[in-house]
Amino acid sequence: MDKQKVIISNHLEQVLSEAILACKADRTFILTDETTHRLCLPLVKDFSCLKDAQEIVIAAGDINKSLEAVSHVWSSLQQGGASRHSLMVNLGGGMVTDLGGFAASTFKRGIHFINIPTTLLAMVDASVGGKTGINFGGLKNEIGVFNNADCVILDTSFLKTLNTENLLSGYAEMLKHGLISTEKHWADLLNFDLDDVEKLGAIVGESVEVKQHIVTEDPTEKGIRKALNLGHTVGHAFESLALQRQPVLHGYAVAWGLVCELYLSVAKTGFPVDKMRQTVKFIFDNYGRMPITCDDYPTLLELMTHDKKNVGGQINFTLLGGIGDIRINQTATKAEIEEALDFFREGC
Repeated sequence: MDKQKVIISNHLEQVLSEAILACKADRTFILTDETTHRLCLPLVKDFSCLKDAQEIVIAAGDINKSLEAVSHVWSSLQQGGASRHSLMVNLGGGMVTDLGGFAASTFKRGIHFINIPTTLLAMVDASVGGKTGINFGGLKNEIGVFNNADCVILDTSFLKTLNTENLLSGYAEMLKHGLISTEKHWADLLNFDLDDVEKLGAIVGESVEVKQHIVTEDPTEKGIRKALNLGHTVGHAFESLALQRQPVLHGYAVAWGLVCELYLSVAKTGFPVDKMRQTVKFIFDNYGRMPITCDDYPTLLELMTHDKKNVGGQINFTLLGGIGDIRINQTATKAEIEEALDFFREGC
């Protein structure tokens, strides 16, 4: 895949109009979930470029990132007369851009789609990089394809619609980007005032650029793109366990996964203890901890065995030797993983 077209703009109507015109679509559809339909659609629905757009609405929440929901989108496209030359605008967070991108990529073997992420998580992670998909069989992102949106439009004014929890969810991915890039970026993120939404918008571009650089080098995750999975092997297990109990925001699960995987990085690849403790303190101070016990370890380990990065039956991790020193395709024993989970429950 070519480098994805990402536009950071404060003039959403003009940029979206130009993007839609470039697609030369015969019909335009706009996908939202119930939350973005209420909070975000009013900000764009009067745009002249969307005056004939047909609306498709799905239920909100990651629990609805499902085969049933994508089937509803396919049916809506079909009933709305969509052809292979039609366009879908995905207006929402990561659930909407993931599911919408998958629906668009598979309907009639692929129609145009544009992502307008409305959450911090979607801006810095989900909407950029060409990954699309849905959850299946109780597992995160089990079904999907790699396919870039025609373009991704980032308008940070949408951040004003978010509560603290959703800002923190996106910030966890930004923290990951800091860990895999430079000490300055990492330190800036640890010292940033999370209440300053205006300035937050200014550093979104830097975080997106970290991901863009890696994705362009390795679009289908054969090598260095696995750097973006830091925190996600354990994090997805936390998230899948939470789906069985009380669902949590993706970024919270990633933050907790970072705690465990930084601990493994100290133990196995020489990551500096002081930097691990600084990062872990920031995470516990802002994200708390998922309440788990030793009785949950077998379930968490079983969930990790389903991670898509695994090879030959071994659980595969991305670890760090230092800030920006990425070590992909690392493995750990059951005892080592349980020790990392012990640290998560009791450390710092």
